[in-house]
Parts: sequence; structure tokens; C-alpha cells
Amino acid sequence: MSQAIHHTEIAGIPTLFAYATGPMRAGLVFRVGVADETLAGAGITHLVEHLALYRQGLADYHFNGATKAAFTHFHVEGAEHEVVAYLDGLCTSLLDLPMERLETEKEILRTEEARREVGQLPLWRYGAQGYGLTSYPEWGVRQLRPDDVRRWAGTWFTRDNAVLWVAGERLPAGLSLKLPGGERRPMPAVTSALPTDPAYFSDGQGGVLLDAVVADTTAARMYAGVLERELSRSLRQEGGYSYTAATDYTSRRDGFATVTAFADALPAKQDAALGGFVDVLAGLQVGRITQADLDAVRGRSDATLTAPDAAVRRLPGAAEDLLAHRPPRALDELRAELWAVTPEQVHAVALEAAGTALLQVPSGHSADWAGYTAAPTNSSYAVTGKRFEAVRKDRTALIVGGEGVSLTAGGEAATVLYRDCAALLTWPDGGRRLIGTDGLCVEVEPGAYGIGAHTMATIDAAVPPGTVVRLPPRQRRPERAAPGGEGGEGQGRDSGGAAQRRATTRRTGGQTAILVIFGTLAGLWCLLALMYTVFGFSDPETSLGGWAALTVFLWCVGGLLAYPAIRIQRGTRRG
Repeated sequence: MSQAIHHTEIAGIPTLFAYATGPMRAGLVFRVGVADETLAGAGITHLVEHLALYRQGLADYHFNGATKAAFTHFHVEGAEHEVVAYLDGLCTSLLDLPMERLETEKEILRTEEARREVGQLPLWRYGAQGYGLTSYPEWGVRQLRPDDVRRWAGTWFTRDNAVLWVAGERLPAGLSLKLPGGERRPMPAVTSALPTDPAYFSDGQGGVLLDAVVADTTAARMYAGVLERELSRSLRQEGGYSYTAATDYTSRRDGFATVTAFADALPAKQDAALGGFVDVLAGLQVGRITQADLDAVRGRSDATLTAPDAAVRRLPGAAEDLLAHRPPRALDELRAELWAVTPEQVHAVALEAAGTALLQVPSGHSADWAGYTAAPTNSSYAVTGKRFEAVRKDRTALIVGGEGVSLTAGGEAATVLYRDCAALLTWPDGGRRLIGTDGLCVEVEPGAYGIGAHTMATIDAAVPPGTVVRLPPRQRRPERAAPGGEGGEGQGRDSGGAAQRRATTRRTGGQTAILVIFGTLAGLWCLLALMYTVFGFSDPETSLGGWAALTVFLWCVGGLLAYPAIRIQRGTRRG
């Protein structure tokens, strides 16, 4: 079987072809994905994908579609005439989407979202925009109108923004692929929500997860493979801390790639797993890369490149490369680069990865001891404006200003400026949530702060047009979020709150001092009261009435000393 990928054109669409026996396989790839959307319109590309496939119905051949961060794929496998019917029917549907199916497909998307697992790393790295949108729910789907969907399809799903790939004994005959003209779209802009690298954040998941952005090179692919071997050896074989220790390498098709590493652990072994994980990274950063490990990873990669179906497997990725203005590369060139990689080159990638690393550690853990900086969970400033104290008098306050909204507590603030608002979520009960492009958000609950209708209307009118998302009634009113996080429901694409930074009411420095002082005094006084209660009655000079009166007095004083500490402790737990 030939290992070559040939470049041609069909119906004005660039086409990649690889020879293969058996059923014909083909795919149509468009340069559009989640990262091209906005948070308030999230899900529109996925909705177009579903609508475009609806008229295919139930078929004996296999077909499907997939919406990724920067690309949307449609693929099919079957006889030649089935492939032609699928691709031409797909293009016809994209020209005239079945809008009578719109509301049904919206419901299907919500069902799909309910079982989808997504990660938090994109949110923390990129914020609530661009590539970070893969961490969020498809909030925009509910309010999309037919004209919105048609406009999106006509802009992005065009002949000039597509690449066709085919694997078979020949190119299929009779393809028309009627798509509108357009333009080749650039890759999504890369944003950042991290002021400092390397960084970490804490999450309740029972494992350690890391991603790093590196130059997209063969040496970087080898680094990912060597890292997986080292993690498996250290954390599973030697330490017994983890069951799964694995890595992944994903090209972003813009000259960079993401290396992701993961290791799971039981609660009792999370400390050891985190320490071992960091030790493995540190070892690679100082150049502890053996030739044997590199050769083992290289051998597996070369076997993949030279497998009988290697060219066919490379076709979807080659189509993405072509859409990103990266022409397909020959097999001999790829293999030559692979065999030229040295341990020194892998070491250089390890250092590059260390500089861009984002580490997710289990809840209750930190990584500052390893040189990582805590990713921000609050803002460096609060807006000026009208201040609304919390009704429950817990020292939190909401500030509504001309530039934005801030939630303050204990000297910290979470701020969303109107101009940087990625989405304003609204509920029928009056609740609002402003989400900034940096991923931070502010909850605005009118009843919790005594905010009037005029002020709420001012907030609604101040955010950019198109950012308002109207959601259905909530089952319960969420706990109010404090600076440093977000509260409420549906925070991640399907994780019910796991994808965004959770809110906690923080104890201030003054509260902590009061807690320590009064807690200590109360403890000492109650010890004195206990000693007198037990031994005071044995004093022959003390009457029964005098002993009882003094005992009651001592315990009452102890209770009064303990009361401030109890109030502070209970108040922080309620957050």
C-alpha cells in the first residue's frame, strides 16, 4: 500500500488522496470550531453540524461529524456511490439547513452535553474566549434563531474554507460538492488568562494534570512519549501511587502544540503522587533523559509512520494542516526528522514546557513549593461606584460602577468590566452572572444585596450587545459567590460547576487574629472552670451555694469568650 498523500482538487475544494483497499473513506473538514465562537453564542458550530447531518437519516454505511476547537469534521465510510451521496447531500444541507428540525436538535445537543466530560485547563489558560470556550457549556444554543444559524453556516462552511480527503482505490466519480464561495479563515486568536507562568490551581479531582504549550516539532512529540514512560515508571511501577499515568500530544496547527500529562491517585496517596509527578518533570528539566527511553519512543513512532494504513490515518490531520496553511509533509521527511532527534533536543523541549506549564493539583494541595505560581482567582482592583452591603451582614459587598461590577470580601475583589464581559447570564428570578474574558465572574443576586430594578437594568444595558444569555428558571437560588470564584449551576460544559473557579468566603487577617485570641482565652478559662468544678467543692472553707455560684460564673465567662470565635468560624464555613 502506498504511503504517499497526493494533493489535488475536486469542485474547487483542495483534496488530499491516499491509496487504500477496502471500503472507501472520505471526510470534509472546515476551518471552524468552538474557538471561533463567543461565550454567549457557544454551540452554534455544533448545532450546524447536527442540522447538516439530519437529512442523511439512517444508513447502512458509517458516517458522523465532530466539532473540535478549531475544526469541524464530517466523515463517511462505504461504497463509492454511498460516499458520493453522503458528501453531496451534506453540502446540499449546508446550503439549506433543515430549520424545521432546529428545536429538536437543540434538545439533542443539551442531552449530549449532559454526559460530556470536559477539562478545566483551557478555561484557566485561555479564559472565557477562544480556546478556553471548550471548558464551558453551550450556553448560546437555546436562543439561536434560524437566521443566526444560516448566517454562521454561510460564513464558515464555504468552499474556500474546506478541504476534502479521500482514501480508496481511486477518487470518487461524480462529486459536485456544491458549497458557496467564501474565504479561508485564519486560525483562532490565542489568548491568555495567566499573568505568570508556570502556574497551578487546585481542584477537587483526584489526580494531577498538567499541560504545556511548546513549539510543534518532532522533538516535542518525543518529549511527550518520554514523559509518559517516566511517569509510568515512577508513579505506577516504582511508587504504586497511580493506576493511570499518561500523556497526550495535540498540535494546535499554528506552529504550537499542547503536551498534556495526567496521573491519578487515591486521596491517601495524592501527596506522594504530586511530589513524584513534579520530580519526574524536574528530572527531565535537568537533562535526565536516557537514550534507551528515547529509542523506545522513537521506535513506536516509526512503526506508526510505516504501518500499512499510515497514510490513511494521517489524512484528517493533513487536512487540518492544509486549512492552517501548512502543506502536507512527505513520509521520508517525517522519518528523517524522527531519527535525527537527540536527548539534547528533548531536554530543550522539557525546559520550554517548564516555562509554560499549567498544573492542576488535587483540592487542598498547592504547588508553590515547586516553583509554580497560583493562578489568579480574584482581581487586582475593584471598580468605584455605588456600594451594596450584603443583607446577611457577612462583610461582602457588591459595587456597581460605570465601568463594571465588583464583589468584595475581606480585602479581596472579583471584578468584571463591562467592556470585557464575555457573557451575562440572566434568570427569570432576577439573578445575574457576569463572566469576564479572563474567566472570573461576579454573581449579582438582587435580594442578597438589596439592589433595585433600576440598577439591574443599568447593568443589563452596559454589557456589549450580544453577550446576554437568557436561561430557564433555576431549581434553586445558588449560594452567593465571593471574590475568587463563581457559583451557581452549569459552570462547565457538562460538569455542573466543575469547569469554573469555585467561590469561597475567605476569612480576613483580622478575623483570624480574633479567632486565635478568643479561642485561646476561652480554652484556658474553660480549663480553669473545669478544675474548679471538679476540685472546688472539696475545699472545706467553701459552702455549697458559694461553689455553685462561682462555678456558674466561670462557665458563663468561658462561653462569652468562646462566642466571637464560634461566630467567625461558622461564618466562614457558610461561604
